Amino acid sequence: MAEASGAREGRRPRLRDLGIVIGTLPPGPLNAITDVLEVRVGLATVIHDGDPARPEFGPARTGVTAIHPHRGSAFTSRVPAAVAVLNGAGEITGRSQIDEHGLLESPILITNTHSVGVAHRACVEWLARRTPTIGRKHFVIPVVAETFDGFLNDGATQHVTEAHVFAALDSAAEGPVPEGNVGGGTGMLLFGFKGGTGTSSRVVEIDDHRFTVGVLVQGNFGAREDLLVDGVPVGREITDLLPTPGDRATQPASDGSVIVVIATDEPLSDRQLGRLCRRGMLGLARVGATARNTSGDLLLAFSNAQENRVERGDDRAILPYTRLADTRIDILFQATIEATEEAVLNALVAAETMTGRDGNTAYAIPHDRLQEVMARYGRLRLAG
Repeated sequence: MAEASGAREGRRPRLRDLGIVIGTLPPGPLNAITDVLEVRVGLATVIHDGDPARPEFGPARTGVTAIHPHRGSAFTSRVPAAVAVLNGAGEITGRSQIDEHGLLESPILITNTHSVGVAHRACVEWLARRTPTIGRKHFVIPVVAETFDGFLNDGATQHVTEAHVFAALDSAAEGPVPEGNVGGGTGMLLFGFKGGTGTSSRVVEIDDHRFTVGVLVQGNFGAREDLLVDGVPVGREITDLLPTPGDRATQPASDGSVIVVIATDEPLSDRQLGRLCRRGMLGLARVGATARNTSGDLLLAFSNAQENRVERGDDRAILPYTRLADTRIDILFQATIEATEEAVLNALVAAETMTGRDGNTAYAIPHDRLQEVMARYGRLRLAG
């Protein structure tokens, strides 16, 4: 039995390492959501094969991902935010309060479907330890989102514990973000290949100012035949390596889900952030997402621009507020679309073949065959 939390040592190649470049805008230095100043990401990855003495407790292929919007407390220094739903067969807690107030007041947690409860409870406990007025003077509704990992993970056992949630929250850091079979994405599938956690970013210039849009996804969706990589129908070119059911012949879900978190340091209103969420949907469409009937396709966007943070306890009647003019927002739409598309594909490329519950196996997309297909369609950009 082995459990790991935090970043893995080393990493698999990313999409750009294979010579595949999405869009025209430049990525940030890390090509990750953490290119947005102060954004921190933490991961707890839970992998073990259960307890042979207790067969009702199956193997774990799961985890939790935590995103802090800035270096301080999201509860005491709230940021503008919005949530949008492409298809609602999924869950993101705290949505109604974000819709009402246009503010994010907790870290964002992403896990598997059956671990939403423990993640929610643990986040309340984690925040209350740092803000003693929670539960006495103040209440908090944490944001917890999910996708279903039941093909590889024994979800009924609910392997994610409070300790794992604490580990993800406490380990959150700026810097590179591990991808693939990590955190909440550990047991996820993408287009019939192994999927998981992925991230990307874009840097934009508006007048003399530079801003960043960063995206992190937990990808668990898509039919193989729909997979597109930079417009190339890769899913119709690589038709084998479909998930293999084990001894109980359990097929993976045909629909699946995705969580998209969009961060920016551009000062935007919650209304404008809702517009970014809808452009994130276009990024999903560019990789072949069709938001099927039982898919939970949920998007959250926030702006951590310092000038628009709302400090708890600030009792001024009139608050200052800065936002980008709508007439200048198109470049942010493009950045969101491109970063969402590439984040999904980074999750796909970083993921590794995994065998889990009942011997079920999900295969990694073969990098050499992906490159061969892209080259045949004229979409491979070789170094030098």
